[in-house]
Amino acid sequence: MEDRPDDSGGVHARSALPFFLIYLVSGIGFALALRGGYYTFVAPLVMTFVAVPLFDALIGLDTRNPSDAPAGPLARALFRLATWVAVPSQAALLGWGLWFATRREASPIEIVGALLAVGITGGVIGITVAHELVHRSSRLDRTFGGVLLALVSYLHWAIEHVGGHHRRVATLDDPATARLGEILPAFMARSVVRGFQSAWQIESARAARRGNHAPWRNRVLHGVAISTALTAAIGLLGGPRAMAFFLGQSVVAIAFLETVNYIEHYGLQRRLVSPGVYERVTSLHSWNSAHWLTNALLFNLQRHSDHHVWPARPYHKLRHRPESPQLPTGYAGMALLAMVPPLWRRVMHPRLAALGPPPAPPAREDDRAPPASAPRSPDA
Repeated sequence: MEDRPDDSGGVHARSALPFFLIYLVSGIGFALALRGGYYTFVAPLVMTFVAVPLFDALIGLDTRNPSDAPAGPLARALFRLATWVAVPSQAALLGWGLWFATRREASPIEIVGALLAVGITGGVIGITVAHELVHRSSRLDRTFGGVLLALVSYLHWAIEHVGGHHRRVATLDDPATARLGEILPAFMARSVVRGFQSAWQIESARAARRGNHAPWRNRVLHGVAISTALTAAIGLLGGPRAMAFFLGQSVVAIAFLETVNYIEHYGLQRRLVSPGVYERVTSLHSWNSAHWLTNALLFNLQRHSDHHVWPARPYHKLRHRPESPQLPTGYAGMALLAMVPPLWRRVMHPRLAALGPPPAPPAREDDRAPPASAPRSPDA
């Protein structure tokens, strides 16, 4: 996924093309699902959990890093377009799912299949792209990220992720860091509940700093109101089945996100260097994967250590860090392992042991406090 220079010395536009693959792969999956019957149910599962891990293994790793050359105008436009296309794509897929679920002739297995297809796509495309966009300084980008999160009823996540997770990652204070030995369902429940609480606390602190306690200024309440209004509107227009479908695909998308969260930092901890102060976030506090295909499909999300060291660095500039803990396969393959705790422990715990003993936990609850935010990237 190396950024190749064009004739002017800038990054060539061809470097952006792999990041459009996710739309092609999703299109193939939906083409199979449209055949109806069990195809609708099997297609999203096979594409996500069979085809992608298989091709990850066949294509292999890409540890090359992007060029330091600036992107040319066309390359810059394509890198941005690759994320913006997610908004109409996800909205159109959700619209198709709502229409499909309300057809009288649709069988239960087809409805469940459509729900999985739309929900998985909401997690793979919608939330992954939203993750990229909510880190950007452009108001338009952040708005598009908010739209994608609204389509899966998880708007508050942007607040917690940027203002909470990036400050507390790899500590016991972080809801999105899975602890050693914690199984996936327990992590999901903790991350969802405490993630919402964290977003609320972040908003309350922001209001206190500004001396503004008006409830309608609270962005968490905005997210709840938008999700409630969208759910109600879908119910009024499409009936109970449409509303249930919308909520169901949101649950699937959120489950996909939380599974990725589980994988990204499992068992990793930052050292407490003094009471209330943790060591700075480094490349050792995230699991990485260099599998080319999944990195192309997920906008380099698996180059996660570099993202945490430089949170504002755009996805196409993220770098492979060989010193980071490395996963044996891409996220889809790791998600399958995470669903079977004995297999997960058998694969992950030896890798954690090879990193050395984890730091001792804080002696008192009061000793745990979030550190300062990670440094920002100069090339965002």
